[in-house]
Amino acid sequence: MFWFIILFCLALDQISKYIVSSSMQLGESIPVLGEFLQLHYILNDGATLSMLSGHRWFFVGLTVVVLAVVLYLHYQIPKDYKAFHIALAFFIGGTLGNFIDRLLYGAVVDFIDTPVLAIFNIADCFITVSVFFLCGMLLFGRLGRILDKKENLGKMKENTASGKAPSAEKEEE
Repeated sequence: MFWFIILFCLALDQISKYIVSSSMQLGESIPVLGEFLQLHYILNDGATLSMLSGHRWFFVGLTVVVLAVVLYLHYQIPKDYKAFHIALAFFIGGTLGNFIDRLLYGAVVDFIDTPVLAIFNIADCFITVSVFFLCGMLLFGRLGRILDKKENLGKMKENTASGKAPSAEKEEE
């Protein structure tokens, strides 16, 4: 399921970017819901709000490090924390989508434009939603409470190999 979600997110992101880049001119806007929602095709070579614009290889390197850390977490956290692994998969799928753009085009294809947010894409949606859920799980969920108790860390690592969570907590995420 984990790898399927990653592939689904990546495919949805890349297909949407292909449709926009092949059917619109760079800089073109198409109203969808008036000024509230528009398709506006741009290439963003920075981060959100074009911060650090022109630092392509910084973002490529940062992405590799972040993906390595996230995959490490995936293999360290017991598999019965399904919501956590699903959120990680959405994060990885979105991150890979933007990573591919940076490698192929030197910039990220952005096209969703609203008056209150910077122009973004489907990958950004996956990343944002997954970070929101991951933070919530770590702050308020069972996984966060287990990680917060130092004595449970050893139990968690021991049980990782068998796929079991520490038995101290039985609630759902």
